[in-house]
Amino acid sequence: MKLKTYILSGLIATAVWSCDDFLDLKPISEETTASAYTKLSQIEAALTGTYESFQSDAYVWNNVQFQDVRSDNHYAGGDNASFYEVDYLDVSATNDKVYQSWSNIYNAILKANIVMVRVMDVTDPQLTETRRDQIRGEALFLRAYHYYNLVNLFGGVPLVLDPTTSTDPGVVNKPRSTKEEVFAQIITDLEEATQLLPDTYGSDAAVNKARATAGAAWALMAKAYAQKPSPEYSKVLDCIAKVEASKANYKLIDYTFLFDGAHYNNEESIMEIQWIAGSDGNWGPQMLLPPSISGDTWRKFITPSKDLLAAFDSEGDEIRKNTTILFEDVSWIDEYYGINEPSDENPTPNSVAFGYKWKNAAGWSSGDRQYLLRYGDIVLLKAEALNETNQLAEAVTEVNRIRNRVNLPDLTDAQKSSKEVLKASILKERRLELAQEAQRWDDLVRYGVVVETMNSLNEIDLRTGQAVAHNMTEAKILLPIPQQEIDRNPSLEQNPL
Repeated sequence: MKLKTYILSGLIATAVWSCDDFLDLKPISEETTASAYTKLSQIEAALTGTYESFQSDAYVWNNVQFQDVRSDNHYAGGDNASFYEVDYLDVSATNDKVYQSWSNIYNAILKANIVMVRVMDVTDPQLTETRRDQIRGEALFLRAYHYYNLVNLFGGVPLVLDPTTSTDPGVVNKPRSTKEEVFAQIITDLEEATQLLPDTYGSDAAVNKARATAGAAWALMAKAYAQKPSPEYSKVLDCIAKVEASKANYKLIDYTFLFDGAHYNNEESIMEIQWIAGSDGNWGPQMLLPPSISGDTWRKFITPSKDLLAAFDSEGDEIRKNTTILFEDVSWIDEYYGINEPSDENPTPNSVAFGYKWKNAAGWSSGDRQYLLRYGDIVLLKAEALNETNQLAEAVTEVNRIRNRVNLPDLTDAQKSSKEVLKASILKERRLELAQEAQRWDDLVRYGVVVETMNSLNEIDLRTGQAVAHNMTEAKILLPIPQQEIDRNPSLEQNPL
């Protein structure tokens, strides 16, 4: 059964559970809860409402801001003060995008909690035990995915593991768990999910790539074992072996097919957001594509950085560069790619770089998608884990698989001369492979180089001719906890600012 057939029914679940964030709750009465989840169709609708959290700002837009714009990959572009804070590494606790992501993600977690508890109470004979297990597994995966993003953004966060039916501050105002505790919960959820989820739901790729599968759970677990404070790279390799043994048969495909808008739900995709152009479309592409594609003339957001451009050029990586970046002449002022003097009567058009992994604007309702998980990421994670476990030759083989598919030669002797050198080569390969896919900040943090990378970044503001000072510190690795939550919940402790 296709996930999208449940979208309208999903409004039932949204009506039952609707709140801005987990600390501003209305109680769910036992009568309402009992009557809302008695039929198979109702619990399926609730599950669909949980999946639709991927269409919130946190996953459409803010994730790219906090991963690519905050790092060396992209500039903020546009004219939004909140995004400039992110770009200049001066994010305040009152930044509305920080609060938006916190709220969106916790709302998604609460939906998942409701599904995994309420599915056990459904007595509809149409709900088989196999499907009941799958639904619970899907909810566990979704909760783990959301906590994975929360812990990477904010560090230790409150663990909410049950539907909240109280407004009592003593119940609702939970303290922060540690990073280690959050990652432990993520892994626990995923371990159970792998036992409940199938490799596929049949032969329809539109279903298999839309919903959580065992392969998706193993892939996310591999990322969690690598990203947690004390990485366990042998466990990363164990998880990836499960991904590669999946009956879903994940494989690398032509890189340009990944982002041309015509080959979604492909063999490399492990899971992706199922946007439908026109009726249920993605508004993100309109925000960053150039006038010739978007049809409008205002300044666009998420501009690829000159440093990213130089990284592509240093490898002669034309395929991934041209898939990721498009240049176009524009009339507006851009502080990095060109400015005109205010007195110019005939300003020279500025050739500006645009983010191009989304290709179609479609009037704010594009079918262009984001991959939540894809195999190319996992291949490079495997290379990283092999290198960290001193299997350098095997690591090189995995990196070369990624390079060769975009017509780049094997790594040179200089690029693989030692474990540390190879580690840096893998990090660069991840940058070129995954730009604009909301991975870069986490990579820099995991590799332990985020402070030095951002402080060594040479970005010249053409308006002043001066280098931009990022003043990156360890304290800036995490986003601040939203001030609204600090004010509301005295149990929360703010991150260092």
